[in-house]
This record gives sequence, structure tokens and C-alpha cells, in this order.
Amino acid sequence: MRLLALCLFFALALAQTYTVKPGDTLYRIAKAHGLSVAELMRLNGLTSERILPGQVLKVAKEAPAQGRPFQEGLAVWYGPGFHGKRTASGEIYDMHALTAAHPTLPIGTRVRVTNPKNGRSVVVRINDRGPFGGRYIIDLSYAAAKAIGALSATRVRLEVLEE
Repeated sequence: MRLLALCLFFALALAQTYTVKPGDTLYRIAKAHGLSVAELMRLNGLTSERILPGQVLKVAKEAPAQGRPFQEGLAVWYGPGFHGKRTASGEIYDMHALTAAHPTLPIGTRVRVTNPKNGRSVVVRINDRGPFGGRYIIDLSYAAAKAIGALSATRVRLEVLEE
């Protein structure tokens, strides 16, 4: 089960691309993936803002050669509506603890979450499942989101520390 979860994690991290649809703009694509237009252009080696339907764009930065599993994308936080309720691990959710929900990583995995805009990071323990669908890759507890300055949808980098 852990191997399958790790394979899914790598697939998500490596397959972060977007296929341009009719009417798309670089601004809309960049905003949807938590990037600036300049970052999106640099990531894809674009010299102009012209894009064509069917064109495949990278929407995640390359992995540094550290050898640790990583993932980049948007994070959100969850709190008051879930505080005191059971998580997928069976424990009671505490929005003031350094925990998070991830759709595929094994329960108990420790992950470093870094906000690249300010360089702040926090280590969280995965104790719940989510977010499901949409464009988010992790649900942080309120305390974790506050620690890295991510109290709104924020682009983050996840680095698996231990399973």
C-alpha cells in the first residue's frame, strides 16, 4: 500500500502539466496554478505570451536533485468546521496541531511544507485524507498554514521526510 501511495505521489509530482484549451490565456492558467505569468513563461521557455489550443505547458517547477520525493501545488487550510471531529487516522482533528490532509500519502508520513514566496516552512504529519479533486494538493491545519503565512490558497512545495 505504501509503495502504491508513493508511486501515485511521484506521478502527481511529475505529471503536473496543463493542456491549453480554446480561449485560455497565460494569465488565467498561471493564476489557476498559483504562478505568475513570468514564472509560467520561464518554466516553459516561452518568449511571447502567444499560446495555442492543444499546447502542453508545465505548471510545476522541476525537482532539485535532493533525492527526496516532492510535490508542488496549491495548499489551503481547514479549521473550525472540522475541529474536534474524527480524521481518517481515527484521531480527533485539532486545528492548532501541525497536521495535514493529503489524498495519497500514507497516514503518519511527515512532510516539510515550504512557502516559496517567503521561504517559511513547517513539518506536518499526515493524519487525514483530502483535498479531493480540484486544484489543491494538501489541506493544512490552521496552525500549519499560519506558520508559513498561507492563510489563503498558496503555492507550496511538499517534501516527504519520513513514512
